[in-house]
Amino acid sequence: MTLQTQLVLRALLEDPAKERYGLELCELAGLPSGTIYPILARLEQVGWVDSTWEDPAVHEEAGRPRRRFYRITEDGAEHARDALARAYRSRKLPLPGWAARPATDGGVS
Repeated sequence: MTLQTQLVLRALLEDPAKERYGLELCELAGLPSGTIYPILARLEQVGWVDSTWEDPAVHEEAGRPRRRFYRITEDGAEHARDALARAYRSRKLPLPGWAARPATDGGVS
């Protein structure tokens, strides 16, 4: 799993129930949009992330482009915690609090 994917997953795990739009995730992960969006597309393809489009009336009223919101799925959060824990172990780093689950097979690059 790439470092960039790990950063996106960590951002999504900060508040797993919260929907976040793409540029918000860019800021949280410290990555440019050209890096974030392909990662989000892959995570959505494997079922770790769900996305929804903002109601058109909201963005029109705000006078800005329509936002796409992303949220990590329950299954995705479990897989993400396991994958991140494996990544930390491979680098011999202490596990953060979110990694309190045993590792399972399955991964995302």
